[in-house]
Amino acid sequence: MPDLPNHKRFDCHMHTPLCGHAEGDTIEYVDAASENGISLITFTCHIPMREDRFAQEGIRMRLNDMPRYRKMVEEARVHGESKGVEVLYGIEAEIHPDEEAMVEMEALIQSEPFDFVLGSLHHMLPAFRDWLAANNCTSDAEKIREYFKCLGQGAASGRYHSLSHPDVIRVYSTLEGQFDPVAYEPEIQAFLDVVAQSDVCLEINTSGLIKGDFVVHPDPLIMQWALDRKIPFTIGSDSHTPARVGMHFEEVIEEYRELGLKELHYFRGGQRQTVGI
Repeated sequence: MPDLPNHKRFDCHMHTPLCGHAEGDTIEYVDAASENGISLITFTCHIPMREDRFAQEGIRMRLNDMPRYRKMVEEARVHGESKGVEVLYGIEAEIHPDEEAMVEMEALIQSEPFDFVLGSLHHMLPAFRDWLAANNCTSDAEKIREYFKCLGQGAASGRYHSLSHPDVIRVYSTLEGQFDPVAYEPEIQAFLDVVAQSDVCLEINTSGLIKGDFVVHPDPLIMQWALDRKIPFTIGSDSHTPARVGMHFEEVIEEYRELGLKELHYFRGGQRQTVGI
């Protein structure tokens, strides 16, 4: 398949009902992509985790769901051929400061032929909040410091192709106050240095526009800092319903193009593909 001609033609972050908080089957996501002129999509449902602190009901699929997930993506792939939509097999994996908690997840990643592995630090789950409490991180400054430090460790691990919604700490009430990137510039800049050194992508995640403070992830200032380092970007809608496939891509890309964004990336077979915009 030749390189895609423009950014609107791929969406690299969407879910299935197996996670317990999404709706619509994979065929419907393909149809939505086709209707929106998108030629490539990647499913990235939440990876199974055995620990109770990660694997909460309604949060992610269970390990015994994996065969069904593979089948659903394969059915979507076959359907996509008739619609002119390439369907890729991805996963949204976890990032966490306790590497022992990542061992079984790492084994699963290695055992599956994923095209794309997203890394996410879901700070709102007990896994990270309990870790913060155990390490006496109670102030917003301490929480933000550890959040970005942990994301940096994820980038350096080589486990992930891209880090999703990198500033999601600003929503879901882990912080007591407002998130201002300027106030935490040293922590964020240090994180971006690690990302640049590791040659890992960050994700432009348009779901930020429909939740919390209604700003795209990452915040435009963080985006500018990342572009200054020539950090590569993937793009995803984080769709939990077919109606959101490709949502807000045009306005976000235009905004970030003005900041200096010149290309976007997706992964096929674990290999990064580059598309100019």
